[in-house]
Amino acid sequence: MTGNLDQGGAGERIVPFKMAHLVIRTARYAEVVQWYRTVFLADVVFANEMLTFITFDDEHHRAAIANMPELAPKPEGTVGIDHISFSYRDIGELLTTYLRLKQDGIVPFWCINHGPTTSIYYRDPEGNDIELQVDNYPDPKDAAAYFHSHAFASNPIGVEFDPDAMVTLWRDGMPASQLCRQGTAARPVAAVAR
Repeated sequence: MTGNLDQGGAGERIVPFKMAHLVIRTARYAEVVQWYRTVFLADVVFANEMLTFITFDDEHHRAAIANMPELAPKPEGTVGIDHISFSYRDIGELLTTYLRLKQDGIVPFWCINHGPTTSIYYRDPEGNDIELQVDNYPDPKDAAAYFHSHAFASNPIGVEFDPDAMVTLWRDGMPASQLCRQGTAARPVAAVAR
């Protein structure tokens, strides 16, 4: 690869300042729109029979969902983006979202403490994976340092947890620092299934 990494001149590195949105192509338009609206408590910015824009914050649209009924289902085991992750401010927000989605019939397929994050994974109606997470370290430098730790070297994936057991601990007043520690509410190894 060639090119000047300092394209802004004077040593300035020009990079995006945020991720703006994702676009989802779907043959299950109404179902997918409703799923994303439910997961993100999103508002519709624009919708017609071909396209829906939704947002959950001050961005004009965080997702666009395109109605493409002629598309075939996504085959398993193909290349592409594995998942997209969204962060919550704290473990309480993440667990509150888990409870809300569970009440709406949207349940995770994987709950794991990766070390730097506590993460709950969902699959949309088209088979796209969405990670909802909370950072386990207040300082991003500490999270980055985790990748160079013995804990990461011996277990780079993390420890699965039972979200309902985690909710119980949270409601019982366990501090966030303990809730976000690997091994809290861990699933027995024999019960692990992804």
